[in-house]
Amino acid sequence: MILHPGRLLRRSVSWVMGMGILVATLFAILVRGSVFSYDTWAFGASLSLVSAVLMTVPFLLLGAWVIIRGRGIVRKVRHTLIRGTISIAFIYIGYAVLYVASTNAVPDKIREEYQMIHPLLRLAASPVIVFDPSAFRHPDGSVLEDYRLMGLSANEANLHFVQANDLIHSLDLVTDNRSEWRNRAIELGFWALGFHSLRHRGVGDHLHVSLRLPG
Repeated sequence: MILHPGRLLRRSVSWVMGMGILVATLFAILVRGSVFSYDTWAFGASLSLVSAVLMTVPFLLLGAWVIIRGRGIVRKVRHTLIRGTISIAFIYIGYAVLYVASTNAVPDKIREEYQMIHPLLRLAASPVIVFDPSAFRHPDGSVLEDYRLMGLSANEANLHFVQANDLIHSLDLVTDNRSEWRNRAIELGFWALGFHSLRHRGVGDHLHVSLRLPG
């Protein structure tokens, strides 16, 4: 059966949008689940990611149940499992691409310091860094004074420095000369993913994002 060009276009757009929503949802589960595992059980970055992947299984099973309810079960289960596997593969491919690309996007002179930021924080920030490399704000020596003026505790400000696990647990994203809806969406996005985010509207308008130490 030959589809009408208009119908084919609608189906293609619908498929792309559906996959985009699915990938974005699973990516959010991956990051949020990783942060939960890190914060609650003090898992390392790799083990946190693995546990987050396992958290997607109930989500996929729920999707399978919705799809097969009242339909041919065997075939639908098989198709759902295949689609679920492909979706997880997409997540890991996207994770690898974004993670590597975000590192390559920052200037050479600060790349080494950027690589010292906790992997879960870099993973969450990777979509922003990839599409807006200049958004990453390199902290300078006045960072402690800046955050005292913002009303943050010294402990929160100190997350800009290397911690006992040899990683930095915070980063700043430039918000100046960016649209307000974009800045607000990013701030809320980090908050929803389990990070601490605070907008600093003073000199050097930026968003402070941190991953607090477990325990």
